[in-house]
Amino acid sequence: MSKALTAGRQWRNASTRELDAAKRGRTRIVILGSGWAGYTLSRKLDPRRYQVLVISPRSYFVFTPLLASTAVGTLEFRNAVEPIRRRGATAVEFYQGWADKVDFSRRIVTVEENIMDTSQPKPHNTVDESVKKYVRGQMFDVSYDKLVVAVGCYSQTFGIPGVRENALFLKDVGDARKIRTRILECFEKAALPYVSEQLKSQLLHFAIVGGGPTGIEFSAELHDLIADDLAKLYPSLTQYTRITVYDVAPRVLSMFDSKLAEYAVESFFRAGIDIRTARHVEGLSRGVLDVTGTETERTNHGCLVLRTKEDGEVGVGACIWSTGLMKNPFLERFAEPIPHSTALVGDDAAISAVEKPGAQWKIREDGKTGRIITDNRLRIKVSLSDMPNPSPQFQTEAVLKDVFALGDCGTVENATLPATAQVANQEAVWLSKRFNKGDLETNAFSYNNLGVMAYIGGWKAIMQSGGDREVKGRTAWLLWRTAYMTMAVSLRNKVLIPIYW
Repeated sequence: MSKALTAGRQWRNASTRELDAAKRGRTRIVILGSGWAGYTLSRKLDPRRYQVLVISPRSYFVFTPLLASTAVGTLEFRNAVEPIRRRGATAVEFYQGWADKVDFSRRIVTVEENIMDTSQPKPHNTVDESVKKYVRGQMFDVSYDKLVVAVGCYSQTFGIPGVRENALFLKDVGDARKIRTRILECFEKAALPYVSEQLKSQLLHFAIVGGGPTGIEFSAELHDLIADDLAKLYPSLTQYTRITVYDVAPRVLSMFDSKLAEYAVESFFRAGIDIRTARHVEGLSRGVLDVTGTETERTNHGCLVLRTKEDGEVGVGACIWSTGLMKNPFLERFAEPIPHSTALVGDDAAISAVEKPGAQWKIREDGKTGRIITDNRLRIKVSLSDMPNPSPQFQTEAVLKDVFALGDCGTVENATLPATAQVANQEAVWLSKRFNKGDLETNAFSYNNLGVMAYIGGWKAIMQSGGDREVKGRTAWLLWRTAYMTMAVSLRNKVLIPIYW
Protein backbone atom coordinates (compact mmCIF):
# COMPACT_ATOMS: atom_id res chain seq x y z
CA MET A 1 0.00 0.00 0.00
CA SER A 2 2.75 2.47 0.97
CA LYS A 3 4.74 1.66 -2.19
CA ALA A 4 1.71 2.40 -4.32
CA LEU A 5 1.21 5.73 -2.64
CA THR A 6 4.80 6.86 -3.23
CA ALA A 7 5.16 5.47 -6.75
CA GLY A 8 3.39 8.39 -8.41
CA ARG A 9 -0.15 9.42 -9.17
CA GLN A 10 -2.77 7.19 -7.62
CA TRP A 11 -6.51 7.36 -8.13
CA ARG A 12 -8.75 6.65 -5.19
CA ASN A 13 -12.42 5.84 -5.15
CA ALA A 14 -13.20 9.23 -3.68
CA SER A 15 -16.82 9.73 -2.89
CA THR A 16 -18.43 13.15 -2.94
CA ARG A 17 -21.76 11.78 -1.68
CA GLU A 18 -21.62 13.98 1.40
CA LEU A 19 -20.95 17.02 -0.77
CA ASP A 20 -23.70 16.04 -3.20
CA ALA A 21 -26.18 15.43 -0.38
CA ALA A 22 -25.53 18.93 0.99
CA LYS A 23 -26.20 20.47 -2.42
CA ARG A 24 -29.99 20.27 -2.02
CA GLY A 25 -30.81 21.39 -5.55
CA ARG A 26 -28.54 24.42 -5.47
CA THR A 27 -26.08 25.36 -8.20
CA ARG A 28 -22.56 24.27 -7.33
CA ILE A 29 -19.88 26.91 -7.93
CA VAL A 30 -16.35 25.55 -7.71
CA ILE A 31 -13.72 28.21 -7.06
CA LEU A 32 -10.07 27.39 -7.75
CA GLY A 33 -7.91 29.50 -5.45
CA SER A 34 -8.20 31.20 -2.07
CA GLY A 35 -6.63 34.58 -2.84
CA TRP A 36 -8.35 37.94 -3.10
CA ALA A 37 -10.65 36.94 -5.95
CA GLY A 38 -11.53 33.43 -4.79
CA TYR A 39 -11.99 34.27 -1.13
CA THR A 40 -14.05 37.40 -1.76
CA LEU A 41 -16.31 35.59 -4.21
CA SER A 42 -16.89 32.70 -1.79
CA ARG A 43 -18.03 35.13 0.93
CA LYS A 44 -20.35 37.16 -1.29
CA LEU A 45 -22.37 34.38 -2.98
CA ASP A 46 -25.90 33.68 -1.76
CA PRO A 47 -25.77 30.31 0.07
CA ARG A 48 -29.50 29.80 -0.52
CA ARG A 49 -28.92 29.63 -4.25
CA TYR A 50 -25.37 28.30 -4.48
CA GLN A 51 -23.27 25.56 -2.98
CA VAL A 52 -19.80 27.11 -2.84
CA LEU A 53 -16.75 24.84 -2.96
CA VAL A 54 -13.25 26.30 -2.76
CA ILE A 55 -10.30 24.19 -3.93
CA SER A 56 -6.91 25.54 -2.92
CA PRO A 57 -3.54 24.23 -1.69
CA ARG A 58 -3.86 26.44 1.39
CA SER A 59 -6.80 26.50 3.78
CA TYR A 60 -6.70 30.23 4.48
CA PHE A 61 -6.84 33.63 2.83
CA VAL A 62 -3.84 35.96 3.16
CA PHE A 63 -4.36 39.69 3.57
CA THR A 64 -1.27 40.43 1.48
CA PRO A 65 -0.90 44.18 2.26
CA LEU A 66 -0.13 43.25 5.88
CA LEU A 67 2.62 40.71 5.12
CA ALA A 68 5.37 43.30 5.39
CA SER A 69 4.15 44.22 8.88
CA THR A 70 4.00 40.58 9.96
CA ALA A 71 7.51 39.91 8.60
CA VAL A 72 9.03 42.44 11.01
CA GLY A 73 6.77 41.70 13.98
CA THR A 74 4.61 44.83 13.88
CA LEU A 75 1.64 42.48 13.51
CA GLU A 76 1.26 38.81 14.32
CA PHE A 77 0.86 36.27 11.53
CA ARG A 78 -2.71 35.49 12.56
CA ASN A 79 -3.66 39.12 11.84
CA ALA A 80 -3.02 38.56 8.12
CA VAL A 81 -4.98 35.33 7.62
CA GLU A 82 -8.63 34.25 7.55
CA PRO A 83 -9.91 30.66 7.37
CA ILE A 84 -11.63 29.48 4.18
CA ARG A 85 -13.83 26.78 5.65
CA ARG A 86 -16.95 28.17 7.31
CA ARG A 87 -20.17 26.83 8.73
CA GLY A 88 -23.52 28.35 9.53
CA ALA A 89 -25.51 30.67 7.31
CA THR A 90 -22.51 31.47 5.08
CA ALA A 91 -21.16 27.93 4.80
CA VAL A 92 -18.32 27.35 2.36
CA GLU A 93 -17.10 23.86 1.50
CA PHE A 94 -13.37 23.36 1.08
CA TYR A 95 -10.96 20.79 -0.36
CA GLN A 96 -7.24 21.28 0.24
CA GLY A 97 -5.60 20.37 -3.03
CA TRP A 98 -4.25 21.45 -6.41
CA ALA A 99 -6.51 21.60 -9.44
CA ASP A 100 -4.79 19.30 -11.94
CA LYS A 101 -6.98 19.52 -15.03
CA VAL A 102 -10.50 20.33 -16.18
CA ASP A 103 -12.85 18.39 -18.47
CA PHE A 104 -15.12 21.13 -19.80
CA SER A 105 -17.50 18.81 -21.63
CA ARG A 106 -18.18 16.67 -18.55
CA ARG A 107 -17.84 19.62 -16.15
CA ILE A 108 -15.29 17.80 -14.02
CA VAL A 109 -12.27 19.16 -12.14
CA THR A 110 -9.51 16.66 -11.31
CA VAL A 111 -7.91 17.53 -7.97
CA GLU A 112 -4.67 16.40 -6.37
CA GLU A 113 -4.62 16.41 -2.60
CA ASN A 114 -2.15 18.72 -0.90
CA ILE A 115 -1.91 17.18 2.54
CA MET A 116 1.73 17.07 3.55
CA ASP A 117 3.35 13.66 3.96
CA THR A 118 5.67 14.26 6.92
CA SER A 119 7.73 11.19 6.04
CA GLN A 120 8.95 12.90 2.89
CA PRO A 121 11.80 15.44 2.83
CA LYS A 122 10.54 19.01 2.79
CA PRO A 123 11.40 21.33 -0.09
CA HIS A 124 13.80 24.24 0.38
CA ASN A 125 11.36 26.81 -0.96
CA THR A 126 7.58 26.61 -1.27
CA VAL A 127 6.94 29.60 -3.51
CA ASP A 128 7.21 27.75 -6.81
CA GLU A 129 4.77 24.91 -7.52
CA SER A 130 7.46 22.69 -9.04
CA VAL A 131 9.30 22.82 -5.70
CA LYS A 132 6.21 22.75 -3.52
CA LYS A 133 4.90 19.51 -4.99
CA TYR A 134 7.78 17.34 -3.91
CA VAL A 135 5.48 14.31 -3.56
CA ARG A 136 2.41 13.67 -5.67
CA GLY A 137 -0.84 13.25 -3.79
CA GLN A 138 -3.85 11.14 -4.62
CA MET A 139 -6.31 12.33 -7.25
CA PHE A 140 -10.10 12.68 -7.22
CA ASP A 141 -12.81 14.27 -9.34
CA VAL A 142 -15.26 17.04 -8.44
CA SER A 143 -18.19 18.08 -10.61
CA TYR A 144 -19.25 21.70 -11.10
CA ASP A 145 -22.13 23.72 -12.47
CA LYS A 146 -20.06 26.89 -12.67
CA LEU A 147 -16.28 27.10 -12.48
CA VAL A 148 -14.26 30.15 -11.40
CA VAL A 149 -10.51 30.09 -11.98
CA ALA A 150 -8.70 32.37 -9.53
CA VAL A 151 -5.38 30.60 -9.05
CA GLY A 152 -3.24 33.76 -9.06
CA CYS A 153 0.43 33.94 -10.03
CA TYR A 154 3.82 32.98 -8.64
CA SER A 155 6.92 35.06 -8.01
CA GLN A 156 8.96 35.50 -11.17
CA THR A 157 12.68 34.79 -10.83
CA PHE A 158 13.47 35.34 -14.53
CA GLY A 159 15.71 32.29 -14.51
CA ILE A 160 18.43 34.18 -12.60
CA PRO A 161 20.84 31.64 -11.06
CA GLY A 162 20.42 31.12 -7.32
CA VAL A 163 17.36 33.33 -6.79
CA ARG A 164 14.83 30.54 -6.33
CA GLU A 165 17.14 28.67 -3.96
CA ASN A 166 18.51 31.54 -1.89
CA ALA A 167 16.12 34.50 -1.99
CA LEU A 168 13.25 35.11 0.42
CA PHE A 169 9.85 35.93 -1.04
CA LEU A 170 6.82 37.73 0.37
CA LYS A 171 3.71 35.99 -0.97
CA ASP A 172 2.46 34.04 2.06
CA VAL A 173 2.63 33.99 5.84
CA GLY A 174 5.19 31.20 5.60
CA ASP A 175 7.44 33.56 3.65
CA ALA A 176 6.95 36.32 6.24
CA ARG A 177 7.88 33.90 9.01
CA LYS A 178 11.10 32.95 7.19
CA ILE A 179 12.02 36.60 6.75
CA ARG A 180 11.44 37.40 10.43
CA THR A 181 13.54 34.41 11.46
CA ARG A 182 16.36 35.34 9.09
CA ILE A 183 16.51 38.97 10.31
CA LEU A 184 16.93 37.82 13.91
CA GLU A 185 19.48 35.18 12.86
CA CYS A 186 21.59 37.84 11.17
CA PHE A 187 21.65 40.03 14.27
CA GLU A 188 22.38 37.14 16.63
CA LYS A 189 25.18 35.89 14.39
CA ALA A 190 26.68 39.39 14.16
CA ALA A 191 26.56 39.71 17.97
CA LEU A 192 28.87 36.73 18.51
CA PRO A 193 32.32 37.69 19.84
CA TYR A 194 34.40 36.07 17.08
CA VAL A 195 32.59 37.71 14.14
CA SER A 196 34.75 40.22 12.28
CA GLU A 197 33.64 43.71 11.28
CA GLN A 198 33.64 42.68 7.60
CA LEU A 199 31.33 39.77 8.32
CA LYS A 200 29.07 41.93 10.49
CA SER A 201 28.70 44.39 7.62
CA GLN A 202 27.59 41.61 5.29
CA LEU A 203 25.30 39.88 7.76
CA LEU A 204 23.49 43.14 8.49
CA HIS A 205 23.17 44.25 4.88
CA PHE A 206 19.61 43.56 3.71
CA ALA A 207 18.88 43.70 -0.02
CA ILE A 208 15.34 44.15 -1.38
CA VAL A 209 14.92 43.48 -5.09
CA GLY A 210 11.85 45.26 -6.42
CA GLY A 211 10.86 48.91 -6.22
CA GLY A 212 7.10 48.48 -6.22
CA PRO A 213 4.80 49.09 -3.24
CA THR A 214 5.60 45.71 -1.65
CA GLY A 215 9.36 46.18 -1.78
CA ILE A 216 9.18 49.79 -0.62
CA GLU A 217 6.80 49.03 2.24
CA PHE A 218 8.94 46.14 3.45
CA SER A 219 12.06 48.32 3.32
CA ALA A 220 10.27 50.95 5.39
CA GLU A 221 8.98 48.41 7.91
CA LEU A 222 12.45 46.88 8.22
CA HIS A 223 14.02 50.28 8.83
CA ASP A 224 11.44 51.04 11.54
CA LEU A 225 12.16 47.68 13.19
CA ILE A 226 15.91 48.32 13.26
CA ALA A 227 15.66 51.95 14.35
CA ASP A 228 12.94 51.53 16.98
CA ASP A 229 13.55 48.07 18.43
CA LEU A 230 16.72 46.27 17.36
CA ALA A 231 18.90 49.34 17.98
CA LYS A 232 17.98 49.04 21.68
CA LEU A 233 18.74 45.32 21.79
CA TYR A 234 21.93 45.48 19.71
CA PRO A 235 23.28 49.04 20.20
CA SER A 236 26.79 48.13 19.04
CA LEU A 237 25.52 46.71 15.72
CA THR A 238 23.51 49.66 14.38
CA GLN A 239 26.61 51.10 12.68
CA TYR A 240 26.81 48.00 10.47
CA THR A 241 23.19 47.83 9.32
CA ARG A 242 22.32 48.74 5.73
CA ILE A 243 19.19 48.46 3.59
CA THR A 244 19.49 48.60 -0.18
CA VAL A 245 16.62 48.56 -2.68
CA TYR A 246 17.42 47.34 -6.20
CA ASP A 247 15.13 47.83 -9.19
CA VAL A 248 15.58 47.31 -12.91
CA ALA A 249 13.37 50.31 -13.75
CA PRO A 250 14.75 53.87 -13.97
CA ARG A 251 12.70 54.85 -10.87
CA VAL A 252 10.86 53.14 -8.05
CA LEU A 253 7.10 53.32 -7.47
CA SER A 254 6.42 53.81 -11.16
CA MET A 255 2.65 53.49 -10.59
CA PHE A 256 2.73 56.75 -8.58
CA ASP A 257 3.08 60.28 -9.88
CA SER A 258 6.73 61.28 -10.17
CA LYS A 259 6.39 63.87 -7.37
CA LEU A 260 5.12 61.30 -4.88
CA ALA A 261 7.81 58.84 -5.91
CA GLU A 262 10.47 61.52 -5.43
CA TYR A 263 9.04 62.29 -1.99
CA ALA A 264 9.41 58.62 -1.05
CA VAL A 265 12.97 58.49 -2.38
CA GLU A 266 13.92 61.60 -0.40
CA SER A 267 12.41 60.09 2.76
CA PHE A 268 14.44 56.91 2.20
CA PHE A 269 17.60 58.96 1.63
CA ARG A 270 17.14 60.78 4.94
CA ALA A 271 16.55 57.44 6.67
CA GLY A 272 19.75 56.02 5.20
CA ILE A 273 18.07 53.54 2.85
CA ASP A 274 19.99 53.22 -0.41
CA ILE A 275 17.92 53.02 -3.61
CA ARG A 276 19.67 51.75 -6.73
CA THR A 277 17.62 51.90 -9.90
CA ALA A 278 18.48 50.61 -13.38
CA ARG A 279 20.20 47.60 -11.79
CA HIS A 280 20.15 44.17 -13.43
CA VAL A 281 20.55 41.25 -11.04
CA GLU A 282 22.63 38.46 -12.56
CA GLY A 283 22.94 35.99 -9.70
CA LEU A 284 22.51 35.20 -6.00
CA SER A 285 24.78 32.66 -4.37
CA ARG A 286 25.86 31.54 -0.92
CA GLY A 287 29.18 32.84 0.33
CA VAL A 288 31.11 35.66 1.97
CA LEU A 289 33.19 38.32 0.27
CA ASP A 290 36.72 39.18 1.41
CA VAL A 291 36.82 36.72 4.30
CA THR A 292 39.74 34.32 4.40
CA GLY A 293 39.26 30.62 5.01
CA THR A 294 38.33 27.44 3.20
CA GLU A 295 35.32 27.31 0.92
CA THR A 296 33.35 25.35 3.54
CA GLU A 297 34.05 27.93 6.21
CA ARG A 298 33.18 30.73 3.84
CA THR A 299 29.74 29.35 3.01
CA ASN A 300 28.83 28.32 6.56
CA HIS A 301 28.29 31.90 7.73
CA GLY A 302 24.89 32.01 6.02
CA CYS A 303 25.70 35.09 3.96
CA LEU A 304 24.80 35.62 0.31
CA VAL A 305 26.55 37.25 -2.61
CA LEU A 306 24.29 39.38 -4.81
CA ARG A 307 25.69 40.09 -8.26
CA THR A 308 24.42 42.91 -10.47
CA LYS A 309 25.60 43.89 -13.92
CA GLU A 310 26.29 47.48 -12.86
CA ASP A 311 27.80 47.06 -9.37
CA GLY A 312 29.36 43.60 -9.46
CA GLU A 313 29.26 41.50 -6.29
CA VAL A 314 28.07 42.64 -2.89
CA GLY A 315 27.65 40.64 0.31
CA VAL A 316 24.25 40.53 2.01
CA GLY A 317 22.72 38.76 4.97
CA ALA A 318 19.33 38.32 3.30
CA CYS A 319 17.79 39.08 -0.08
CA ILE A 320 14.04 39.69 -0.23
CA TRP A 321 12.71 39.19 -3.76
CA SER A 322 9.64 41.26 -4.59
CA THR A 323 9.55 41.77 -8.33
CA GLY A 324 7.72 40.18 -11.24
CA LEU A 325 4.90 37.66 -11.60
CA MET A 326 4.94 34.37 -13.48
CA LYS A 327 2.04 32.36 -14.83
CA ASN A 328 0.64 29.69 -12.54
CA PRO A 329 1.81 26.29 -13.90
CA PHE A 330 -1.78 25.02 -13.69
CA LEU A 331 -2.70 27.32 -16.58
CA GLU A 332 -0.42 25.35 -18.89
CA ARG A 333 -2.59 22.27 -18.39
CA PHE A 334 -5.79 24.27 -18.16
CA ALA A 335 -5.14 25.89 -21.56
CA GLU A 336 -4.84 22.60 -23.46
CA PRO A 337 -6.93 22.40 -26.68
CA ILE A 338 -10.65 21.69 -26.31
CA PRO A 339 -11.83 19.17 -28.91
CA HIS A 340 -15.59 19.49 -28.36
CA SER A 341 -17.80 22.47 -29.05
CA THR A 342 -20.34 21.28 -26.46
CA ALA A 343 -18.44 23.26 -23.85
CA LEU A 344 -18.78 26.54 -25.73
CA VAL A 345 -21.22 29.43 -25.83
CA GLY A 346 -21.93 31.12 -29.14
CA ASP A 347 -23.88 30.72 -32.35
CA ASP A 348 -24.29 26.93 -32.41
CA ALA A 349 -24.75 26.80 -36.18
CA ALA A 350 -21.70 28.96 -36.83
CA ILE A 351 -19.58 26.97 -34.37
CA SER A 352 -20.60 23.66 -35.95
CA ALA A 353 -19.94 25.00 -39.44
CA VAL A 354 -16.27 25.67 -38.82
CA GLU A 355 -15.56 22.42 -37.05
CA LYS A 356 -13.77 19.75 -39.01
CA PRO A 357 -11.68 16.69 -38.11
CA GLY A 358 -8.58 17.88 -36.26
CA ALA A 359 -9.88 21.36 -35.52
CA GLN A 360 -9.58 22.34 -31.86
CA TRP A 361 -10.61 25.25 -29.70
CA LYS A 362 -7.91 26.86 -27.58
CA ILE A 363 -8.19 29.12 -24.57
CA ARG A 364 -6.90 32.56 -25.46
CA GLU A 365 -3.94 33.92 -23.53
CA ASP A 366 -2.20 37.26 -23.43
CA GLY A 367 0.99 36.92 -25.45
CA LYS A 368 3.08 38.97 -23.04
CA THR A 369 1.87 37.95 -19.60
CA GLY A 370 0.30 34.54 -20.27
CA ARG A 371 -2.88 35.60 -18.46
CA ILE A 372 -6.20 34.12 -19.64
CA ILE A 373 -8.25 36.49 -21.79
CA THR A 374 -11.88 36.97 -20.80
CA ASP A 375 -14.78 38.96 -22.21
CA ASN A 376 -16.28 41.88 -20.28
CA ARG A 377 -18.39 39.41 -18.29
CA LEU A 378 -15.24 37.62 -17.08
CA ARG A 379 -16.05 34.53 -19.16
CA ILE A 380 -13.01 32.75 -20.62
CA LYS A 381 -12.58 33.28 -24.35
CA VAL A 382 -11.54 30.57 -26.80
CA SER A 383 -10.56 30.64 -30.47
CA LEU A 384 -10.46 27.98 -33.15
CA SER A 385 -7.00 26.70 -34.02
CA ASP A 386 -5.90 24.91 -37.20
CA MET A 387 -8.42 26.85 -39.25
CA PRO A 388 -6.59 28.71 -42.05
CA ASN A 389 -8.43 31.45 -43.92
CA PRO A 390 -11.88 31.00 -42.38
CA SER A 391 -14.84 32.40 -44.26
CA PRO A 392 -16.33 35.64 -42.86
CA GLN A 393 -19.56 33.89 -41.83
CA PHE A 394 -17.69 31.38 -39.71
CA GLN A 395 -17.42 32.02 -35.98
CA THR A 396 -13.84 31.39 -34.86
CA GLU A 397 -14.24 32.79 -31.34
CA ALA A 398 -16.51 31.82 -28.47
CA VAL A 399 -16.57 31.65 -24.66
CA LEU A 400 -16.55 28.64 -22.35
CA LYS A 401 -19.87 27.75 -20.80
CA ASP A 402 -20.07 28.78 -17.14
CA VAL A 403 -16.29 29.12 -16.79
CA PHE A 404 -14.79 32.39 -15.50
CA ALA A 405 -11.33 33.76 -14.72
CA LEU A 406 -10.66 36.36 -12.03
CA GLY A 407 -7.67 38.06 -10.45
CA ASP A 408 -4.04 37.84 -11.51
CA CYS A 409 -4.54 34.82 -13.77
CA GLY A 410 -7.05 36.58 -16.06
CA THR A 411 -7.38 39.82 -17.94
CA VAL A 412 -10.35 41.43 -19.68
CA GLU A 413 -9.93 41.73 -23.45
CA ASN A 414 -8.97 45.22 -24.64
CA ALA A 415 -8.56 46.45 -21.06
CA THR A 416 -5.26 47.11 -19.33
CA LEU A 417 -5.85 45.98 -15.76
CA PRO A 418 -2.99 45.69 -13.25
CA ALA A 419 -2.44 42.43 -11.39
CA THR A 420 -3.44 43.85 -8.00
CA ALA A 421 -5.63 42.91 -5.08
CA GLN A 422 -7.89 45.85 -5.88
CA VAL A 423 -8.73 44.51 -9.34
CA ALA A 424 -9.26 40.96 -8.05
CA ASN A 425 -11.55 42.16 -5.27
CA GLN A 426 -13.67 44.29 -7.61
CA GLU A 427 -14.03 41.45 -10.11
CA ALA A 428 -15.14 39.06 -7.37
CA VAL A 429 -17.67 41.50 -5.94
CA TRP A 430 -19.07 42.25 -9.39
CA LEU A 431 -19.40 38.58 -10.36
CA SER A 432 -21.04 37.67 -7.04
CA LYS A 433 -23.67 40.36 -7.63
CA ARG A 434 -24.35 39.07 -11.14
CA PHE A 435 -24.71 35.48 -9.89
CA ASN A 436 -26.94 36.49 -6.98
CA LYS A 437 -29.19 38.66 -9.18
CA GLY A 438 -29.05 36.41 -12.25
CA ASP A 439 -28.34 39.31 -14.61
CA LEU A 440 -24.92 38.38 -16.01
CA GLU A 441 -26.02 38.69 -19.65
CA THR A 442 -27.16 42.30 -19.26
CA ASN A 443 -24.14 43.72 -17.45
CA ALA A 444 -20.44 44.23 -18.15
CA PHE A 445 -17.56 44.54 -15.69
CA SER A 446 -15.98 47.96 -15.34
CA TYR A 447 -12.92 48.62 -13.17
CA ASN A 448 -13.02 51.59 -10.82
CA ASN A 449 -9.51 52.72 -9.94
CA LEU A 450 -9.60 53.68 -6.27
CA GLY A 451 -5.95 54.67 -6.23
CA VAL A 452 -2.77 53.27 -4.72
CA MET A 453 -0.90 53.87 -1.48
CA ALA A 454 2.36 52.83 0.16
CA TYR A 455 3.95 53.16 3.59
CA ILE A 456 7.40 54.78 3.47
CA GLY A 457 8.43 54.58 7.14
CA GLY A 458 8.54 56.96 10.07
CA TRP A 459 4.74 57.19 10.29
CA LYS A 460 4.59 58.57 6.76
CA ALA A 461 2.96 57.27 3.59
CA ILE A 462 2.02 58.36 0.09
CA MET A 463 -1.39 57.97 -1.51
CA GLN A 464 -2.70 58.69 -4.99
CA SER A 465 -6.44 58.40 -5.55
CA GLY A 466 -8.14 57.33 -8.74
CA GLY A 467 -8.80 60.99 -9.49
CA ASP A 468 -5.06 61.71 -9.22
CA ARG A 469 -5.45 63.43 -5.88
CA GLU A 470 -2.16 63.23 -3.99
CA VAL A 471 -1.70 62.90 -0.25
CA LYS A 472 1.61 62.40 1.55
CA GLY A 473 3.15 62.42 5.00
CA ARG A 474 1.33 61.78 8.27
CA THR A 475 -2.13 62.34 6.77
CA ALA A 476 -1.51 59.66 4.15
CA TRP A 477 -0.22 57.35 6.88
CA LEU A 478 -3.48 57.75 8.85
CA LEU A 479 -5.50 57.03 5.70
CA TRP A 480 -3.28 54.03 4.92
CA ARG A 481 -3.84 52.46 8.32
CA THR A 482 -7.52 53.30 8.39
CA ALA A 483 -8.04 51.66 5.00
CA TYR A 484 -6.38 48.41 6.05
CA MET A 485 -8.20 48.30 9.39
CA THR A 486 -11.57 48.69 7.70
CA MET A 487 -10.68 46.08 5.05
CA ALA A 488 -9.92 43.44 7.69
CA VAL A 489 -12.47 40.64 7.37
CA SER A 490 -13.09 39.16 10.80
CA LEU A 491 -14.13 41.05 13.91
CA ARG A 492 -11.13 39.51 15.67
CA ASN A 493 -8.67 41.16 13.29
CA LYS A 494 -10.60 44.43 13.19
CA VAL A 495 -9.94 44.63 16.95
CA LEU A 496 -6.43 43.15 17.11
CA ILE A 497 -4.81 45.06 14.23
CA PRO A 498 -5.24 48.55 15.77
CA ILE A 499 -4.13 47.18 19.14
CA TYR A 500 -0.85 45.85 17.72
CA TRP A 501 -0.34 48.99 15.62
